[in-house]
Amino acid sequence: MAGEVLIEVSGVGYRLTVTTSTLSRMVLDTEVFIHVHHHFWENDQRLYGFFSREEREAFEGLLSAHKVGPALALAIIGTYPPTELATILATDDVAALCQVPGVGAKTAQRLLVDLKSSLVPLLDAPVHAASIDLTDGDVRTARADVREALASLGYGPEEIKKAIAALPIDPELDAGSLLKSALRALAGD
Repeated sequence: MAGEVLIEVSGVGYRLTVTTSTLSRMVLDTEVFIHVHHHFWENDQRLYGFFSREEREAFEGLLSAHKVGPALALAIIGTYPPTELATILATDDVAALCQVPGVGAKTAQRLLVDLKSSLVPLLDAPVHAASIDLTDGDVRTARADVREALASLGYGPEEIKKAIAALPIDPELDAGSLLKSALRALAGD
């Protein structure tokens, strides 16, 4: 989920840890603008680079959650871009967080609670999640049901993630309607 790049700034090389999505957007030997987070530990420090400010802010918000270190935060950002992460948090999609390497059901539940307070700016951003009524349990259940149905039909985690991300967020839609939309998306219609 992560890689390293060497960025030259005024003749000085800096080693940055980046997500694979950031790495894939970079072109060798070209000028690039990277948003950097400088992380300190007791006896170490590391630079983390992100292609967008929103990714860096989401990473920093993740770090402020209980028991989330840079490796887990990078894995989450590498799996879900900030807008998808906002949707996952807004819909309490535990199953989606379980798709992140190293995150089980208990950790996903804890992350949902912790991240809602630490990623408030992300949740307030004008994304699909902004129109969701968080008191409505049907949206959470329908999306989770679709995820389980796709898994039982034999679709892999990446296919499921892609199909779920393409679903409309509409509290009026039931699991059956959402499943039809997901299957159409997977079929390429």
